[in-house]
Amino acid sequence: MPIFRSDPCGIVCVILTYVALFYSDYVVINWIVLQTMQGSLWAPCHVVVFNTLIFLAIMAHVRAVFSDPGIVPLPRSRIDFSDMHAGKIEAEDGGEWSVCARCEMYRPPRAHHCRVCQRCIRRMDHHCPWINNCVGEWNQKYFLQFLVFVGMLCLYSLFLIATSWIHPCSSGHCKPPPMMIKQARLMHSVILSMESILFGLFVSAILCDQLQAIFSDETAVEQVKRQGPYRGHRPKLALMGEVCGKSHPLLWLLPCSSAPTSHSSISPHPPILPV
Repeated sequence: MPIFRSDPCGIVCVILTYVALFYSDYVVINWIVLQTMQGSLWAPCHVVVFNTLIFLAIMAHVRAVFSDPGIVPLPRSRIDFSDMHAGKIEAEDGGEWSVCARCEMYRPPRAHHCRVCQRCIRRMDHHCPWINNCVGEWNQKYFLQFLVFVGMLCLYSLFLIATSWIHPCSSGHCKPPPMMIKQARLMHSVILSMESILFGLFVSAILCDQLQAIFSDETAVEQVKRQGPYRGHRPKLALMGEVCGKSHPLLWLLPCSSAPTSHSSISPHPPILPV
């Protein structure tokens, strides 16, 4: 069962993630909605929509953090590779199994060793400190969902900030706020704007990289090692289905649905080698 990794960098990044999410929620509700939309019907709508996106982002992040990314189980007894050369081995099913000298075992096709997790991960893309976990075959869906929801939150925050300063009073009978409150709202608005722009650009770049890797059927590790594409050209919808599951595409953004536990037709058992 996957456990929360004790990587200091990952723990700090996870904490910063939740600080940023809760701070944005605090600023939007207390300094934008309550200060500029009092008595307006838009106020409860913005609160519900914004907090729904916060909830979905947190749910996707939690599942990405604590889900098994596709850890290859260790064998009951380690194999002695002292008389062998690490390389690829052709199995009966046509898949190429490679040797991991660190785990001292055979690993299935497209599995790679993570130096942080100290395990081999199926279809490993990269180790992400922001989820303190690897992005692999079984949790890439949740990682993509988290990027999408954070990007939507950044755009939504910038929209609300701009609207609050262009139209500072939606109800039409608001009193001008005291100078200290106005200055505090300005300060929080500037901080949230910088946070939204930085995080928005950051997650957009990562999301583009993830989509490009999925559509090219080549993970980031395989791009570095020049091992892909894996199975040639296929429809983009089919490639996304391998990551997000066989459900309807409209359900791909729901973190409550389970991610696929196996995309590959490769046998899960190691090859039988001649003696």
